[in-house]
Parts: sequence; C-alpha cells; structure tokens
Amino acid sequence: MTTDHLTHDLPPRRIPHAASKVPEVTVYFWIIKVLTTGMGETASDFLAHLFGPVPAVGLGGLALVAALAVQFTARRYVAWIYWTAIVMVSVFGTMAADVLHVGLGVPYALSTPFFLLALAAVFALWYASERTLSIHGITTRRRETFYWAAVLATFALGTAAGDLTATIGLGYLGSAVLYAVAIAVPAVAHRAGRMGAVLAFWSAYVITRPLGASVADWMAVGHGRGGLALGLGPVTAAWTLAILAFVGYLASTGKDVRRDTAV
Repeated sequence: MTTDHLTHDLPPRRIPHAASKVPEVTVYFWIIKVLTTGMGETASDFLAHLFGPVPAVGLGGLALVAALAVQFTARRYVAWIYWTAIVMVSVFGTMAADVLHVGLGVPYALSTPFFLLALAAVFALWYASERTLSIHGITTRRRETFYWAAVLATFALGTAAGDLTATIGLGYLGSAVLYAVAIAVPAVAHRAGRMGAVLAFWSAYVITRPLGASVADWMAVGHGRGGLALGLGPVTAAWTLAILAFVGYLASTGKDVRRDTAV
C-alpha cells in the first residue's frame, strides 16, 4: 500500500501535499511504524519499573500532550515532529492498555474488544463528519484530531491484542509469527481487489502494533518466559537508535514527502 493507493477513495481535486500533516506511505513508513510499536512497548515497561506505574503514566501523558501540541502547531508534515508524536502515542497507548489490565484488573479478553469498539467509534465519527478516512485528507485541524484519536486507539487496541495472544499460550514469539502472517492479509486482499485501500491501510496499521510489541517483548523478557533475556533497557535503546536513524534519513532526503497529490 502506497500513498497513491490511499488517494483513490477521495474526491477528484488537487491540493499541495505540503499542506498534509502526515508522511507518504512508503516502505520506510511501515519500518518505522513497527519500530515505534516495539520501542513503545518496552519503553513503557522500563519506565514503569524505573519510576513506578503512577509516575510513569503521568510522565507519559505529559510527554504525549507536549508532542501532540508541537505536531498540531506545525503547518505541514515534519519527520522529526510527526514521529516523535507517534513514539509518545506508542508509549502512552501501551500504558493505557496496561492500566486497565494491571491497575484495574480488566482481562485482555475484555479490554481488546473495548478498544476495538473505541476505534470503531472514532472511525464512525470521523467518516460521518468528513466522509473519508484517507490519511491524505489530513489537511484541517478537525481531520487531524480524528486522525490522532484513531492512532491512539489503534495503539491501545494492538497492545491489548498482543498481550492477549501472548498470555493464552502462543507466547511472544508465537504472537510475533501470528501477526507477521496477519499483516500480509490486508496487503494481499487489496492487491487482489478484495479490500479497499483505506480499509487495508488501517487494518495493517492496527496489526503493526502487536507485531512490533511481540517482537520487542520476545527480545527483552527472560528465558523463563520464552524470550532472549536482552532486557527492557537495552532493547528500548536499540530500537530507539534504529528509529532515529530512519527518521534522520527521511528528514534529510524528504523521501516521505510528496509535493502534490490528488485528494
């Protein structure tokens, strides 16, 4: 799925892509997206162990608000600003799902459908208001608000879903394999003409969360839990460096910026 595919469901008029607040969908987009999901998972757990759950959630919430404030203030897509906001959504989205399970005792079997309904509600309101869910219609403040609400819901949903499959017998590695297969389904269905571009994009977007989180957890947790025992801190640091490298590359080359597109 590329940017071209995501514009097919939109009315035939043209605007400068510089007005868009989101990147072009390329292979780099999906790589960084998966990296942010894994980094957010381990960073959330690392911060909870370091500061305690309540202070960690508070710090994560403040950082998320600050990152989104900068993103909303920007007049166009800027790689560093956008991906910083995504990272903070990843961290806080993980915390939100964990608070329901660990803090309130809500089982993943209930929190997963809860976040799914929340995401469906965001999409329903978004479509009712704007008549499109395409990410390349993100050119107004209202659409951007819907977009980030959907992104936050996808991260919370993906976290709960990934933890659900990991705790019902699949483990982290088994979950990673499951979601690696699952993420190919919308891509294949779209190419076969069985799924629209926007639906395929958002389906894959949701699945990247449990995919990246399962891989990162597998790398971090101990051997007794089926992992590589590399530790939360080292895995968080390694994935952060990878994110910085890719985002730095995109910021310097502009490969994820399209100057003009049909929307």
